[in-house]
Amino acid sequence: MAEKRFMTLADVGEVLNISSSQTYALVRSGELPAIQVGGRGQWRVETQVLEDYIARAYQKTAASVRDGLHAEHDA
Repeated sequence: MAEKRFMTLADVGEVLNISSSQTYALVRSGELPAIQVGGRGQWRVETQVLEDYIARAYQKTAASVRDGLHAEHDA
């Protein structure tokens, strides 16, 4: 079966291991691009967009570590 093109915010939160409110905040801020579909305005994130977001997060974290700005919050 082919990989799904779009994910729900719940799916995204599960992949990132964050709460639904944190996921929605990423979308609202524009940090994680998403679209609204259907009559009830359900949010969807394209799988490739999530992968791009994750890659950017790795780059941002690596730059912070290099610059000595990384704090160990999850240690």
